[in-house]
Amino acid sequence: VFDIPAMRIEVTEHRAEIKLCPACGTENRGLFPDGVNSPVQYGNGIKTWATYFQSQHFVPVKRTAQIFEDLLNHRIAEGTLIKAGQELAVEIAPATAVVKEYLRQSAVVNTDESGLRVKGKLHWLHVVATDELTDYSVHAQRGKPAMDEAGILPEFQGCMVHDHWKSYFGYQDCTHALCNAHHLRELKFIETQYRQPWAAQMAELLLEIKKTVATIQTMGFKALSLESRVVFEKRYDQILDTGYAVNPRPPPRPKSVPKQKGRPAQPPPLNLLDRLRDFKPQTLAFMTDFRVPFDNNQAERDVRMIKVKQKVSGGFRTLEGANDFARIRGYLSTARKNAVRVFDAIRDAFSGKPFIPSCISQ
Repeated sequence: VFDIPAMRIEVTEHRAEIKLCPACGTENRGLFPDGVNSPVQYGNGIKTWATYFQSQHFVPVKRTAQIFEDLLNHRIAEGTLIKAGQELAVEIAPATAVVKEYLRQSAVVNTDESGLRVKGKLHWLHVVATDELTDYSVHAQRGKPAMDEAGILPEFQGCMVHDHWKSYFGYQDCTHALCNAHHLRELKFIETQYRQPWAAQMAELLLEIKKTVATIQTMGFKALSLESRVVFEKRYDQILDTGYAVNPRPPPRPKSVPKQKGRPAQPPPLNLLDRLRDFKPQTLAFMTDFRVPFDNNQAERDVRMIKVKQKVSGGFRTLEGANDFARIRGYLSTARKNAVRVFDAIRDAFSGKPFIPSCISQ
């Protein structure tokens, strides 16, 4: 029979004696254990449970308090539960700093951003991630100033994989690779909505290259051969030519029409053709360096869990609370990616020994 014993809160009283030296009269006080610094306080076990429920499983504060009452027959104040999260965000600061530094040194990172409600207003969650590391930050802006403040991308010199958000191209000390999952979705739209066969041909080519890369990678190679790349690029260009043939550019504006700001409007097929042409190296980067992924799914998966939190709670009441939660989630995500149990990672952090990844693979 596998069963769970009844749970209860254990209360431990610590006493420290005060004695006077009979010879000199000096007062000597006994020392309490580390972490015991208040007349009455909750221990690290309670704090670990509280932050585990709230940060890992997105249980709201009120429901977390109810769980404690149901399981332990002890109601904990909601303020205490919130304070536990604030304390954890401080305890994991050394781990957060190391993760940021490792991300700056990484050969390839995935980046993404997504809207987040803070104080009833739209803010932005920014993520920089690899398959071993995750860093989140929350900012009122979506663009480069927010990314600069996060402190990773300004010093990054590897390859950044993203979804073609213009602000990412503001970083010129690194190379760029574009998410082909986005391209496949757009190509599918053009194929079905505009009935243009070139879109299906391009999608098939990208998937064929992806399959070839996966096969060659198992043989220990780090990139496709020059001959293979030339063949694929030639087919790529031929498909673009086919697309341009059925998507002529709109005629220029007559001189009698007042000049408008920005580029003239173009249909979606032509916009995608221009992007695939102008950013060909970034689109095909995954076949010239096998460390570069085919898509940006790593960052999108890491963003998804924060969006679940917003669906559960509706948003964050303060920017400080949002940033604390983002730091904690980055810490927990990094722990899971390194096969460390989340509960243990939280408990160790409260004990002053947060999980810190020891190295990164290139």
